[in-house]
Amino acid sequence: MDAIPLSKIAEPIRSIRDHFERRQRIDDATGRELRHVLRELDLATPGGATVQGSGHSVIRHLEPALARRPGQLTDVIDAFRPFFAGLPWRYSYASRADAPGLELNMGWAELVGPVAPFRSDTVCLGFTLIGPRINYPLHWHPAVEVYLVINGTAIWTAGQQSARRAPGEYILHPSKVLHAMRTEEEPLLAVYTWSGDVNTLSAYGD
Repeated sequence: MDAIPLSKIAEPIRSIRDHFERRQRIDDATGRELRHVLRELDLATPGGATVQGSGHSVIRHLEPALARRPGQLTDVIDAFRPFFAGLPWRYSYASRADAPGLELNMGWAELVGPVAPFRSDTVCLGFTLIGPRINYPLHWHPAVEVYLVINGTAIWTAGQQSARRAPGEYILHPSKVLHAMRTEEEPLLAVYTWSGDVNTLSAYGD
């Protein structure tokens, strides 16, 4: 898999930043978090730097996840379409006996963060991709997290609340709150951000 020049990734990330700056259909807490992420987001490109794809098996869910639908973040989809499969998709949890194959059907590609192509110790930004009919079990992390759903309608749970979330919606997970996602008949593709303690990985909560 060919490496992608980092300079080619910076402009698509700006398409995400444009959505954050508009911050439509969000509450005050989510707006404050996105403003903080934007202040910390640095897309300076080191000369000659590249992004190397991992070839993770989750990329087989990309084509249905990238299906275009009217009014659903098509600018982000179009900007990243040439690069999605070549991003550094990974899965970092230990295997679970009650969720065989989860590690093959879920992953994330971090573009900004402590070990990401765009280095940051204060914020993370990337994509989460989950295959159809997959339960991402309850988990937590110290970082504050925001999701922007690009495609796929799924059931999102945080604390005692569950709701079906659609493309274009934002979801805020405060620090250390247990949360989960369950996809239905289509894969889920979403942008995520982290702030705060971005070095401590997620852990399952059950």
